[in-house]
Amino acid sequence: MEEPCPNCLILQGQVQALEQRVQALELRLQRDSRTSSQPPSKDAPWKPQSERQKSDTPSGGQKGHQGKTLKMSSNVDQVIRLSLTGHCGCGHAWDTVKAESYRARQVHDLPEVRLLVTEYQAEVKVCPHCQGQQQADFPEDVPGQVQYGPRFHALALNLTVGHFLPLKRTCDVLEDLCGRRISEGTLVLGQKVASHNLANFEEHLKEALLGEKVLHADETGSKVSGKLNWIHVVSSKMLTFFAHHPNRGMEAVQDMDVLPKFTDVLMHDAWQTYFGLPARHALCNAHLLRELRAIFEHQGQEWAGKLREALQDIYHQRKTGSLSTVQKTLFRAQFTDLVEQGLSLNPGNPGTPGQKGRVKQSIARNLALRLREHQSAVLRFLEDDPLPFDNNQAERDIRMVVVKRKISGGFRSTEGGRVFCRIRSYISTLRKQELNVFEGLTSIFRGDPVLPRFSW
Repeated sequence: MEEPCPNCLILQGQVQALEQRVQALELRLQRDSRTSSQPPSKDAPWKPQSERQKSDTPSGGQKGHQGKTLKMSSNVDQVIRLSLTGHCGCGHAWDTVKAESYRARQVHDLPEVRLLVTEYQAEVKVCPHCQGQQQADFPEDVPGQVQYGPRFHALALNLTVGHFLPLKRTCDVLEDLCGRRISEGTLVLGQKVASHNLANFEEHLKEALLGEKVLHADETGSKVSGKLNWIHVVSSKMLTFFAHHPNRGMEAVQDMDVLPKFTDVLMHDAWQTYFGLPARHALCNAHLLRELRAIFEHQGQEWAGKLREALQDIYHQRKTGSLSTVQKTLFRAQFTDLVEQGLSLNPGNPGTPGQKGRVKQSIARNLALRLREHQSAVLRFLEDDPLPFDNNQAERDIRMVVVKRKISGGFRSTEGGRVFCRIRSYISTLRKQELNVFEGLTSIFRGDPVLPRFSW
């Protein structure tokens, strides 16, 4: 049998590699929010489609839903009586008639906003016997001769860290609202003080996260003086922990000091670093549905479309409580069979002779390999009833950081990123537990932060 030409093998490998590269570039051009993690804001106006299945219920509030509307208050701060003047149709003057009853309308508005200046005067006394002089102590939160109070600092912190306003725009808002222009340096100093006073909160938060049954993890890029850094999030339904780090990998995860100790279920999006942790892994199936859609619609591979439909059906059966053990067993067999079809349809690329390192495979094959290797993590939602189908919890938490990046940009220093993350962890946790954020931020500057619940 004639030996194959070495040059032909090299050319064949190069052609195959180029074909895969062209295919990958074409798929990249076809990506949108339905087929990747790209946000809907980057989609063409006619493209966005939800993965949510249609139902028979109409849009809006459902029957029995308790709506919210502005109601009359029993605690009225000011009453303005409106006198009836003029004359009745018969000519009698209304001024001479006593009111029989009143009909009320209320206006709920803000009072005039201005800074309330409080002056503390400490007594100074001289002892009549020894002529020794002594003065009364000032409150601990009044260290200087002139300073802004806790509520003013809380408002500034809520604007910058809570609602992501840039420093200059925060100064503009405070000047328009309170009639006093604060410096950007004072805003930054307030953030540092808040972060310092929240150190105890962060330690309690880490301990509480280790007691959760399910944690969600994600990360996103963050610029520091133009250089790429990362913000990581580890969260649950009631707790949020953000951390800033120059790296994305295991070094950052170890510095957070939560996930390396966590041994229950960790939900993530299959980033390889997380698989090196001791947790039981669960993968985000929302990501998987988008990837399967891309392979089915853009490459015409039937196995991906069938697997996507089967995964959606089994999820909705579990959601409605109609999923039996037999159905789970049949679905697992179908899952394995469809993944094997994907591997057969997308054979491995052997690479060119003499090539070093890992040989790049097609997108479809990589997905099929991941599904085969991590089948238990993909389908863990079938066995753990409280376990979500997707990683939306972490994505909702990290999305706010992305909003911050778009509105006010990155950070001037790594310390600034860490300060932001600690304060943002506090704000997010308070919101999840339906605690008043402004009162919580005010308590920080009084030196006694309101702590959320860490157990339930």
